[in-house]
Amino acid sequence: MLILECPYCGVQADETELHAGGEAHLKRFGPDSSEEDFEGYLFVRENPKGVHLERWRHSAGCGKWFHAARCTMTLEVFGTYPAQTLAPPKYIIERIKDKRPGWSWRNFS
Repeated sequence: MLILECPYCGVQADETELHAGGEAHLKRFGPDSSEEDFEGYLFVRENPKGVHLERWRHSAGCGKWFHAARCTMTLEVFGTYPAQTLAPPKYIIERIKDKRPGWSWRNFS
C-alpha cells in the first residue's frame, strides 16, 4: 500500500485517504496560447516507469494539494513537498539520485 506524508499536517496517510492528481509541475497554458500548446497541456503527460513527480490531495485530512516523488514500479517514496513550489526541493533530487544515479528531471540533472 502506498503511504505518503502530507507536508502540511504531517499525517502519514495511506492511499485510501488521498486522491491522485496526475503529473506535477505542468506548465499551464491559457486561452491566448496556441492550439498546439493548449492541446499539449490538456492531453500530453509523461508516464514513466520509475521515478515520477505527482500531485496528490489529502482528501480525508486537511484537504490540501501537495507533490510527491515516488517510484511507480516499487512504490518507494523519496519525499513530499508543498504544491506551491515550482520545482522539487534539492534534498529530494539528491535522495533520488543517490538511489537512481542516471535519473534526471527536466533541468535538474
